[in-house]
Amino acid sequence: MGYVEAKLAPIRNTGDIKLQNAEAFEGMRRAGQLTARALDMVTELVRPGVTTAELDRAVLDFALDHNALPATLYYRGYSHSSCISLNHVVCHGIPGSRALRTGDILNIDITLIVDGWHGDSSRMYAVDKISRKSERLIEVTYESLMRGCHAVKPGATTGDIGAAIQTYAEAQRMGVVRDFCGHGLGRLFHDVPNILHYGRSGEGIPLRPGMLFTIEPMVNIGRPHVKVLKDGWTAVTRDRTLSAQFEHTVGVTETGVEIFTGSPNGLDCPPYATV
Repeated sequence: MGYVEAKLAPIRNTGDIKLQNAEAFEGMRRAGQLTARALDMVTELVRPGVTTAELDRAVLDFALDHNALPATLYYRGYSHSSCISLNHVVCHGIPGSRALRTGDILNIDITLIVDGWHGDSSRMYAVDKISRKSERLIEVTYESLMRGCHAVKPGATTGDIGAAIQTYAEAQRMGVVRDFCGHGLGRLFHDVPNILHYGRSGEGIPLRPGMLFTIEPMVNIGRPHVKVLKDGWTAVTRDRTLSAQFEHTVGVTETGVEIFTGSPNGLDCPPYATV
């Protein structure tokens, strides 16, 4: 795996890491911020009685109203505009008729395409009052994400990101999922490199300015093991314990990291005020 200037590379996964220029970073800011605004928008919709299908429809309407497209819609046969993962669902939960209930926790994962650029992000939401156990899981998962983001800088490695996440989450006696990872993106939805949420400092792929990727740790209250259901998408904890996830799209700068998907309203981690 090598590095290539993105403007010289085809828009497909060639196995080489694309190094993007300032124009690309500006495109990623637009895509990232619209995705963040979509996640802000659903905050006031998350309440008892609302179905996950209704939340998904709101995401589609928001995207179309802003001249964007949801990247997941018809991606590899997936027919929804978001992934919505409830309680023990780790990721890739399929929106449907399930109505939210008091005490539920859920992850909403949205990727919007704006002028060809992908902004990919997810957040946790709480339905009314939740247990302290759920609150703590959400807090630990968000802190794990931010520690991973803060590990990003030129000269660091992907292993530094994974180690920052794993060391913290496991010190809180929680399990870091190994079966899914972050990924490169830009004009592609999924590209190299893979960003593992566990690992050893100093190992892995060196980070260079211009790299774009997601960091999206999934943390379980119990063991880290998961299984994928027969629908081919929904991943759940094997021990049926609660799971949480947060995700940001980031870029490596000359001096550190730029987070493209931070909330413009400060709604990055619950409890959220109604927007």
